[in-house]
Amino acid sequence: MDAQGRGRADDIDPADQWVLNPNTGEYELRLTPSAPQSAVPGPRSRTTSRAAGPSGAPRGRTAAPGRTSPADVPGRDVPPPRRRRGAPEEPPPGRRNRRPVKKKARGKKILLWTGGVMAFVLVGTAGAAYLYLKHLEGNVTTEDVGNVADDGFSKDEAFNILIIGTDKRTGSGNGGYGDKGSVGHADTNILLHVSKDRTNATAMSIPRDLIVDVPDCEVTEDGTTKVIPGTQDKRFNTSLGQFGRNPGCTMKTVEELTGIDVNHFAMADFNAVKTLTSAVGGVEVCLAKDVNDPDSHLNLSAGKHTIEGEEALAFVRTRHSFGNQGDLDRIKVQQQFMSSLMRKMTSGDTLTSPTKLIKLANAATKALTVDTGIGKASTLKDVALELKKVPMKNITFTTVPVKDNPAEVVKATVVPLEPNASQVFNMIKSDTSFTAVKAKEKKEKAAVAARLKGSKSDASEVRVRILNGGAAAGSAQEELTYLQTEAGVTKSENAGNAGASQAKTTLEYAPDQADQARRLAAIMGLSGSMMKPGKSVTNSQGLPTITLTLGEDFKGAGVKMNSTAAPVNVDKTTANEVKCAS
Repeated sequence: MDAQGRGRADDIDPADQWVLNPNTGEYELRLTPSAPQSAVPGPRSRTTSRAAGPSGAPRGRTAAPGRTSPADVPGRDVPPPRRRRGAPEEPPPGRRNRRPVKKKARGKKILLWTGGVMAFVLVGTAGAAYLYLKHLEGNVTTEDVGNVADDGFSKDEAFNILIIGTDKRTGSGNGGYGDKGSVGHADTNILLHVSKDRTNATAMSIPRDLIVDVPDCEVTEDGTTKVIPGTQDKRFNTSLGQFGRNPGCTMKTVEELTGIDVNHFAMADFNAVKTLTSAVGGVEVCLAKDVNDPDSHLNLSAGKHTIEGEEALAFVRTRHSFGNQGDLDRIKVQQQFMSSLMRKMTSGDTLTSPTKLIKLANAATKALTVDTGIGKASTLKDVALELKKVPMKNITFTTVPVKDNPAEVVKATVVPLEPNASQVFNMIKSDTSFTAVKAKEKKEKAAVAARLKGSKSDASEVRVRILNGGAAAGSAQEELTYLQTEAGVTKSENAGNAGASQAKTTLEYAPDQADQARRLAAIMGLSGSMMKPGKSVTNSQGLPTITLTLGEDFKGAGVKMNSTAAPVNVDKTTANEVKCAS
């Protein structure tokens, strides 16, 4: 019988079977005794650490043939075994001292990102045992989205997980939420990027009312695969549920919108927020004003409150109580909620409570639907252990930069704001941190100053033609606009697409144009490897010019190629910041 089965049979809470070892500071699984204790006979009777078998040998071992156990010799003292330095003392009589269960991992925290309308939960387990992982595995629901998701999870690479919260009215007590009869649209969406070196992570919210093109996608139902035709200029939330679309369709929509490869998805409904917040005993939130929203049923006074269950769901659902009473301001409140939830999970109150940890692990795995590539509890544990390596101060929450849809008279939807949106997408795609390090910023400025010092040409003297050789569509024109209006490179022109795609951005110039090339390289932050001595070409006026080819690594108009800092005018916050919803 496994640990959980034994606990249920003896009417024991499974959480009580995890015991703190004072010598290691970790929890160990201690099973209850199944046999009475036996004492070793002799003048100095003491309690053995294991039940004795025949001839006084510990159960499971017998004395070797022809040899006598010390316990068989009448009157012979049985000295206690010498205790190694640092080893725990003998337990008091009546308590069995079992060997610690070998642990599959030493990590104490498991981080699961999920949300009905949104939840970001740090789940801690101490020394998770194999049997308990198998128990959790039975909680996880998987959905096969074909080759859209990766087959497995790599611990050595940067990874992107799309977290989807649906508005489907599934689960007990959810009949009054969301759209009645909804097929389950993508109501809340976060693209979580974790850097390759695990020093930073970015959680980018994608507004449900963002106008996008939803591509064709394959879905398999009852063993039959069919292609669902794409649609143009539709709300992002229709990428799930509409016409039978599955999470793979939402993943493909994100990839087409951003150019970022999405590795996996995790999806949950309204119950996720309720069960997860209750499992940890509530989450603290702060309000800058009184709120009484009849639509979401949130009724809280200004100040700090600890909320869970239905009240927590009401908090992340409300749209009419903060900011401009729209979805964009609701996203900001949800991000504040997730940051608070993370801080709660890393507090000692949670990490030192086996009961909370086990309840949370159960609630989190039951709340999730994931792709088959991460469908095992052990794989989810691996994902979590990689996530926990990221310092909380380096976890950035941001939202796709947007503006009102110019095609609408009554504003109800939004479209990407350029060039800001492309800058954000390219930063994530190139694994660039939004929490820039000051030392790197100083280094970049010093490099620019050195290049400018070596150049005698003014920006207005630089003649350059711009080709798109693998950057996002429209990048050549956007960079041209930036160079002419903000950088002073007025003798520049858009030469269209390059003959072939290339991975890196390059600047080609003739020997007598080296000074102009150095000036442009300083403006754009081009590295030495991007400089390509070659030959001159002529522009549309028949004048000699240098050639700038934007490659797949292009970060966006106005963003220096060696930049580590976040683009301007992008709202962002980090997980360690405490804010009050307003």
